[in-house]
Amino acid sequence: MKDILGKRNYFFLLSLLIIVPGIISMATLGFRLGIAFTGGDRITIHYRQGTTLTDIQAEMDRLKLNPVVQDASNGRAIVTTRPLGISAAPGQTSESARVRDDINAKFGPAPGGGDAAETFDSVGPQVASQLVLTAAVLILISSLFIVVYLAVRFSVPGIGRWKFAVSAIIALLHDVFVLTGVFSILGRVFNLAIGEIDILFVTAALTVVGFSVHDTIVIFDRIRENLRMGGSQRLRQNFEAIVNLSIVQSLARSVNTSMTVIFVLLALLLLAPTGIKGFALALLVGIISGTYSSIFNASPLLVAWRNWELARR
Repeated sequence: MKDILGKRNYFFLLSLLIIVPGIISMATLGFRLGIAFTGGDRITIHYRQGTTLTDIQAEMDRLKLNPVVQDASNGRAIVTTRPLGISAAPGQTSESARVRDDINAKFGPAPGGGDAAETFDSVGPQVASQLVLTAAVLILISSLFIVVYLAVRFSVPGIGRWKFAVSAIIALLHDVFVLTGVFSILGRVFNLAIGEIDILFVTAALTVVGFSVHDTIVIFDRIRENLRMGGSQRLRQNFEAIVNLSIVQSLARSVNTSMTVIFVLLALLLLAPTGIKGFALALLVGIISGTYSSIFNASPLLVAWRNWELARR
């Protein structure tokens, strides 16, 4: 039988090596925030044949718009800029109108006719605080319900009521830190647009919170069943062996289930439009991390906690 728990310190160390760079990046550099969090304008440009993304980037840089230019396929590009002024003195043109006119003159007419500036959307910065607060509250509420549910569902005599719940939440926090750390590094260290934090990222993070506990509960349930089947005091005392057996029994099921999702997300990441690549990447990172933490963090942490408690007694 595979001795997974015997190597738990190596798994804990690997988790720290993954999490710590992300925490440092978040603490020192923060995140590359999308328009929904910072406020600004998003322009969809339907450009004529012969225009390249480099041409669009150069023109936006000339206008000093702090642009992020992304390919949207089908002869379109999405340009995110700083907030543009929409008001102007009498007899003058507003900044947003000047930018729109410049885009139409430089990159139009669009194929089939029409303006090159196909859509022009503005988002106020006040949306940012509402999104951050809402996401934090949702994660807090979901974590609270998870703790209460696991405490009630996995109350095992001799093991305790809260050990299962707290171990699952720590594994969940591991996944959240991995996900946010990866996006902080991608967005601020490597300055990649795919590492931008937007509304879809918040959606992915909340999805990962739910998925993270999924495999953990499966393994915890196997542990509980093996404890019941063992029954004797001798097996109940050998808690580490029972947990290791439960992990091994659930390993193939957890990996196979996760791989089916990972294949779909890889296809999205490679083939989907640019606008949802960040969403696919967030889900991919979160599900890989969730599968790892369920197997190599949550249950080993449960054993380490119980061993520490017994040693203290």
